[in-house]
Amino acid sequence: MNKAEFKDFLKAIPKAELHLHLEAVISMAGIEKLYKNKFAKAMTQDEQDALFDYDDLNGFIQSFLKVQGMYSSVEDFRIVFDDLEKYLVDNGICYAEVFFAPTAFLKMGFKYEDMVSVFHEKVREIKEKTGITVRLLMDVSRTFGCENAMSNYNLLKTHPCEDVIGIGLGGAESKGPARDFEAVYAQALKDGFKAVAHAGEDVGPQSIREAIDCLHAQRIGHGITAVQDEELMDALSTSGLPVEICITSNTFTKKIVQEAKDHPVRKFFDRGIQVSISTDDPVFFKTTLLDEFWLCYHDLNFTLDEIKELVKNSFRHSFMNDEEKKAALKSVDEAWK
Repeated sequence: MNKAEFKDFLKAIPKAELHLHLEAVISMAGIEKLYKNKFAKAMTQDEQDALFDYDDLNGFIQSFLKVQGMYSSVEDFRIVFDDLEKYLVDNGICYAEVFFAPTAFLKMGFKYEDMVSVFHEKVREIKEKTGITVRLLMDVSRTFGCENAMSNYNLLKTHPCEDVIGIGLGGAESKGPARDFEAVYAQALKDGFKAVAHAGEDVGPQSIREAIDCLHAQRIGHGITAVQDEELMDALSTSGLPVEICITSNTFTKKIVQEAKDHPVRKFFDRGIQVSISTDDPVFFKTTLLDEFWLCYHDLNFTLDEIKELVKNSFRHSFMNDEEKKAALKSVDEAWK
């Protein structure tokens, strides 16, 4: 099966994506709209090139923050949600759990309650137009420290929105050890929110252990440095704790992986670790969910039956309720025929 045939086939299969950053699913056209709204002029080609000129995780984060800095008001979130809708439709995704990071916007003077009001409106609109379910996870952000993370969480709790189901911990992993955020996670879990954490993306396996032992994370984002620790690999396999894999993103950071064919997801899967496939930041890494599955098939020698299991894992390890999961898994089986 060639790439075009594979992508046509897989697009028709219902899928979930569990590790996707809202601000990074925006299209280049969307970025140009933000820029024009902000600066009342067109973005030059040199400015576009400079925005994507980075070669490590911290450089990418700085570009991510630059895009956030282009927002003029909460109304600009309508642009990114429209791009999110198109991305989900184009990739045959029927369910997504999407991170949003409020810190930069709060520092610009945006009100959290105004942001989530727009989020709620656009999530409902996507559901009504396409049937796609979007749920949101607040990235409390390790980049700005625990006090800021707790402040973000308190906003989530004070201004409840049915679409925001929990928290995540993204940002510069080397600058914010998971153990520093234990109090935030303890409170969120006590209050009944879901809790996931990026770990083992750019820092060794100890970061993953802290996300498990200190944060009690219900899923691990990336987790690739677990391959350096045999005992941790065994523990992940035994516990069934899900790991969200983002092949192109991990290849870019070059912490463990230089080429897609060497990504440890193959070892994880063969070891019985529960993995799902995601993109992380599509516009920044120039990828889509269909592209990520093609890498599994073409570069990492996953069979079609194994691809089907990866697709099913995206639903199994979501925060859907049991009835929703059962229906989604049945829909995969029916479409696969």
